[in-house]
Amino acid sequence: MATYVLLSTLTDEGASTITKNPSRIKDVNKEIEKLGVKVTTQYALLGPYDFLSVVEAPDNETIARVSAELAARGSVKIMTLAALPIDRFIAGAKK
Repeated sequence: MATYVLLSTLTDEGASTITKNPSRIKDVNKEIEKLGVKVTTQYALLGPYDFLSVVEAPDNETIARVSAELAARGSVKIMTLAALPIDRFIAGAKK
């Protein structure tokens, strides 16, 4: 499984939903797991992004589909980044 970082910013609609029902975040995590993406770590942030989620997905196509589906709901804007474990980065840099 590949690792990805999702940086999320709530829209006004998303902020309203979270304010009324904070556990909605966990519900969404369960929904994306059904689509083949596992949330491994998640943080609420202060600053330009509201949440940081570290997820695992089998491939770029799967994470792209999930990111697009979440964004299409209109409650969140997402920046999706591929993440490489540091040991793999170092090994690749030595070649």
